[in-house]
Amino acid sequence: MWLFLLTEIMFFGGLFTAYLIYRNWYYPAFVAGSHQLSITLGAINTAVLICSSFTMAMGVHAAEMRWRKPLVGWLLATIALGCVFLGIKAIEYHEKWEKHHVPGLNFSVDTFVHQDPNYPEDKPLPLDMAEKTQVYFSLYFAMTGMHALHMVIGVSLLIILVVRAWAGAYTQGHMTTVENFGLYWHFVDIVWIFLFPLLYLISRHQ
Repeated sequence: MWLFLLTEIMFFGGLFTAYLIYRNWYYPAFVAGSHQLSITLGAINTAVLICSSFTMAMGVHAAEMRWRKPLVGWLLATIALGCVFLGIKAIEYHEKWEKHHVPGLNFSVDTFVHQDPNYPEDKPLPLDMAEKTQVYFSLYFAMTGMHALHMVIGVSLLIILVVRAWAGAYTQGHMTTVENFGLYWHFVDIVWIFLFPLLYLISRHQ
């Protein structure tokens, strides 16, 4: 399990490194792109995942204590929180689609070449720099998309754990599976803890 987590750390570490390099190259574009993200939704999702780490930890504790019903309850709570996170992320993605901020043929720089009333201190970007906002959103979707995929996998595995837990599989001395999954879930949560300030907060200067 630890070897798997090491490979995951290297993978996301590569994405973080790429983001920081491009952010250094195209800082004004990244600032403008970051301003298009909702801090409120990002903060809510951060709180949701912190709560899910707590429920997962309680689930592991219930497995260690051989408590079947509490284990099922905590796992179901973790599933619910995971679904809330994914639902909020879907709202954010839909908003980006509506604003034509999804990289590709329909990507629009109109937002960035005109004055943003929400950020009067920001000057409109020159067209060549405005086009670099597509780099920001490419990394945004790559990083948050991969994280969301890990969340989907996690929720799917949790459903399997709940079914097996209800059957008593983890209250008869076979709790290693729950403990290992707990490590995976906490890792995914920690990745978001880094993603939130990196994408939503670092470029803010209001």
